[in-house]
Amino acid sequence: MSTPYAKAISGVAARDEITRLLRRFGCEQIGFMDDYQQHEVLLVFKHRGRQMQLRANAKGWAALYLKEHPYNYRHKGGEEQHNEKALAQGQVAINSILRDWVKGQIMAIETGILSFDAVFLPFLLTADGRTVSERADQLGLLPASQA
Repeated sequence: MSTPYAKAISGVAARDEITRLLRRFGCEQIGFMDDYQQHEVLLVFKHRGRQMQLRANAKGWAALYLKEHPYNYRHKGGEEQHNEKALAQGQVAINSILRDWVKGQIMAIETGILSFDAVFLPFLLTADGRTVSERADQLGLLPASQA
């Protein structure tokens, strides 16, 4: 099985498309930040005065890739280098994943399947700078998930 987005080559093109989609949707401010230490991409945007923040982590993608493509003696370099390459590709892949996710969410809103709040409420920044989702977790508002 092929890992989705394993052949993604540029986060720049995906980010450009995200920006176009969000601008067309009416967002006033849009920004990206790479956290190479945590292997994350942060997408922040403002829509009708409301600030949103989405954090995407490449570690999950890398774990999927490594599960499907475990290290073996045929790989160039050592196992650590193999893992680092997976994380680096994950850093590129999550931009494409975010693009496709944003495109799908905006389509759901535009076609009336979901409301803006239903889609983006978990990512809305609260007065203390945390997302609604983070705040709900902190307050224990949601039942614990079952593994």
